[in-house]
Amino acid sequence: VYTCIMDSEGKAKQRRSLPLLPCTCANLRRAGRAVTRLYNGELQREGIEITQFTLLMALNHTGEIPQGELGKLLALDSTSLTRMLDLLKKRGWVQAKEGDDRRFRILRLTPAGRAKLRQALPHWKRAQGRIERALGQETMTQLSGSLMEVTRASLGR
Repeated sequence: VYTCIMDSEGKAKQRRSLPLLPCTCANLRRAGRAVTRLYNGELQREGIEITQFTLLMALNHTGEIPQGELGKLLALDSTSLTRMLDLLKKRGWVQAKEGDDRRFRILRLTPAGRAKLRQALPHWKRAQGRIERALGQETMTQLSGSLMEVTRASLGR
């Protein structure tokens, strides 16, 4: 399958298209893997992956947050989140303290975590910019809204 696109000088170019798979999950996962590779390629210079960066960004945005609420925010299961947080705690980027219940953990960024986020941000912005330039602002806005709706529908909200 080929798609006709316009190059920067307005000339038509043919580009081989990926086939649309009959499964929404397969299409989303394929796109997710490709986008993850793009972001990880940029972030690797700072010794961080997009999954770790996302946690730092979320904690920077939320401030202190219970671990369960962070999992809900990112649609992550408890086991995966715990594994990811253990690495961030080991690196000194995230701190956890006990809540009222010993099983209840409150998470927050450490100063080292904020510094890592600031160091990695320009690399993240390069990856983000590549996607935005490729899709255009209108499509980016539509994509963000569609992804939010897909997430809500999948979680039954």
